[in-house]
Amino acid sequence: MSIQNNIDRITDILRRDDGISGAMHYTEQISWVLFLKFLNDYEDNKADEAFLEGTEYTHVLRKDLRWQQWACPKDENGVLDVKRALTGSDLIDFVNNTLFPYLKAFKSTTNDPKTLTYKIGAIFEYLDNRIASGHTLREVLDIIDKLDFQSNDELFELSQVYENLLKSMGSDGGNSGEFYTPRAIIKAMVETTHIKVGDTIYDGAVGSGGFLVEAFDFLTAGTKKENLSAKDWETIQNHTFFGQEKTSLGYVMGMMNMILHGIESPNVFKGNTLTQNIRDYQEKDRHNVILANPPFGGKEKKQIQQNFPVESNATEILFMQHFMKMLKLEGRAAIVVPEGVLFQTNNAFTKVKQTLLENFNVHTIVSLPAGVFLPYSGVKTNIIYFDRNGATNNIWYYDVTPPYKLTKNKPIAYEHLQEFVHLFHHPKERNATNAKLKESQSGVEVSYNWTVNIADIKDYDLSAKNPHKVVEVVHQTPKELLKAIKQNDAAINTLMNQIESLIDG
Repeated sequence: MSIQNNIDRITDILRRDDGISGAMHYTEQISWVLFLKFLNDYEDNKADEAFLEGTEYTHVLRKDLRWQQWACPKDENGVLDVKRALTGSDLIDFVNNTLFPYLKAFKSTTNDPKTLTYKIGAIFEYLDNRIASGHTLREVLDIIDKLDFQSNDELFELSQVYENLLKSMGSDGGNSGEFYTPRAIIKAMVETTHIKVGDTIYDGAVGSGGFLVEAFDFLTAGTKKENLSAKDWETIQNHTFFGQEKTSLGYVMGMMNMILHGIESPNVFKGNTLTQNIRDYQEKDRHNVILANPPFGGKEKKQIQQNFPVESNATEILFMQHFMKMLKLEGRAAIVVPEGVLFQTNNAFTKVKQTLLENFNVHTIVSLPAGVFLPYSGVKTNIIYFDRNGATNNIWYYDVTPPYKLTKNKPIAYEHLQEFVHLFHHPKERNATNAKLKESQSGVEVSYNWTVNIADIKDYDLSAKNPHKVVEVVHQTPKELLKAIKQNDAAINTLMNQIESLIDG
């Protein structure tokens, strides 16, 4: 049975538990059990490697608190030892009062945030067991015990399964949706930021870690991993991925997602990115690549706003200033922003966009279709690309237009962004002007990309206005408008009379 089928079974089991309510809860609970089984297999692998090298591996977990001792102890035949396997209230008492306190204490036992010990403590600091029934937990443990995470194929399948769990948590709506950005968008953004080994990659609103995971996959996909030197691999594992996440759930999901995908030591910390005064940043604090989908629509108090040159209670404007300040010289950024950031012209929005255009090269803006973030949010969004290598001259726009209306059950797909990715890497094939296409025999030609010179942008309005999709507006005279209104009123009166006659009849 595949890992996905086993996880589906566990999901069904957990739905019956009194302590679980919705996708957010069962994803969280499956996560900590999966992680401890993964950690057990990881440590077993390390111990085997050390034995072959004639050395000894020092386990992170205390012997009596390792998976094979408490979760699924085996007898001499390798079968579950029912005499030693806890269940019912005994299992819940052990997990809540012995195992979790031990794991939560890890963070305070080491000062090195790069160690696995610290990472485990950081994850479990914000986790609690919510499974109320020890019999339910026993069923879950027995299923997960059969999974083996020691081969690359199984680890790959595990990472895909975990992505599906996070996706289901996001599609559940509510606050959990903010942790999940559609993979199609993440993949396109990673493929268009020229990431290479040695870059530092930063996300100031990590969520479930999708951008950092995709960047890791991009750097290590296929034969790339085989061609990496030992130094390259050490750089990728320890000195490449950076970020912060404000919420406890997002931080836990993000850390687990990264570790389960193979990033053993992400430099990701829990905290509100916006509490940092951006005036204090120096070049050493900055990053080569920034990829993010920061929360929008939120409001920040005055104390937070004072950390920014342009004060605003809109989180999207504060995050934009943060990312601008965090980009190294020659660095590249791709940020998802709500439509309002591009078209609003009030004082704060105008000032930030003026600084952006004058001090950065805003070279690409992608207009995403409505419904990309359903059901979490219906807000229309864009991806804005900018480099720290001079002022803006020309902005290339691309209008993503799927052949159907996006819904929860019909989400955006990578194929909808493939032409954009191709044109990004082949600039000579782009539409280099903002002129409307000429009409052909079959009608007006449709184009989804165009270029605007900075001199043609008025009042810092950067919104995407596709000149090839302009709908002709028919302007009526006042007399014609009055006539149309009277005709509508007459039609309404006729319908009202018909309804009344039916009622009276």
